[in-house]
Amino acid sequence: MTFQPEPSADFYSNFRLTCIVIDPAVAGTDREKLRLAFEEARIESRPLWKPMYLQPVFAGCPACVNGTSEALFNNGLCLPSGSNITDEGRERIADVLEKVFKLS
Repeated sequence: MTFQPEPSADFYSNFRLTCIVIDPAVAGTDREKLRLAFEEARIESRPLWKPMYLQPVFAGCPACVNGTSEALFNNGLCLPSGSNITDEGRERIADVLEKVFKLS
């Protein structure tokens, strides 16, 4: 699991949308298993956005692709985020992450 790093010390993101990319070979799990664990705990998460060229409205349109968008969509997950998450909410999110990634 990796979090998006800052490109350099000149940047400071507000991380309004917190996303992770999971490498199943390294993590021992995958995006969908984590999403389902959140769902079981009644915590909303969702895959990264589906690449536009894969959406029906753009079928047949020219696209310049190299596999990056598919890899991000297949392995990326948007975590619950926002300024209104309570301490209890953060603990619930952390509990799921610890369970799935066996961090404790």
